[in-house]
Amino acid sequence: MDKVRIAIMDDHQSVIDGYLFRLRDTPKIEIVGTVSYGDDLEPLLANHTIDVLLLDVSVPISEQNPNPTPILYIVPKLLQRYPEMAIIIISMHTERPLIKALTAAGVSGYILKDDHFTIRQLGWAILSVANGGMYFSKQAHKLLLNNSSAQDMLTPRQIEVLNLFTAYPHLTTAAAALELNVAHSTVRNLLSDIYLRLDVPNRSAAIIKAQKIGLVPSNISVELKHLTQD
Repeated sequence: MDKVRIAIMDDHQSVIDGYLFRLRDTPKIEIVGTVSYGDDLEPLLANHTIDVLLLDVSVPISEQNPNPTPILYIVPKLLQRYPEMAIIIISMHTERPLIKALTAAGVSGYILKDDHFTIRQLGWAILSVANGGMYFSKQAHKLLLNNSSAQDMLTPRQIEVLNLFTAYPHLTTAAAALELNVAHSTVRNLLSDIYLRLDVPNRSAAIIKAQKIGLVPSNISVELKHLTQD
């Protein structure tokens, strides 16, 4: 491999500029492209070979849809579609269930944005992952090693489902089943179990509680109480 080709998804241009600044003196890395919306990611990946993808957790789906891109939903699909590509999450989120679920989904690294040491050495972390390694900020690694907490109340699959419904609040369970490639009854059963585990009556309440305990991103700008409950 002559150069490690990377792409970046983050909704703050200043953050992207910071990464570009950090990587400017790393000749083994080529920055292929950057996007600020989730809907722009797939066209970028489809048109370029990417070795390492840097993803933020809370990136809007599009200019028209400010809900966060369902990272836990898209990560497995991206890794299945591009099996030679590695993914590093760079995020401010320090919630153990989220880090654990993303690790289970197949990401090769989780770097906290306030981990200034790693951000300064970002090129090294990228090259390490590109060579088949994994890289986690010390705090993220400690969180993964901690014993289960009260927050570990949902399975990675259930968190993935909640991420999808958080991103697309008006999605019906039938449509979600098609997206997830499972039976309609499976989605209903997953939601029912989520309600029981979170002790909530419906989907909107489940999303709100999941946001409070860090299972899904919380920068939702739509009114959740108008969700379609089916």
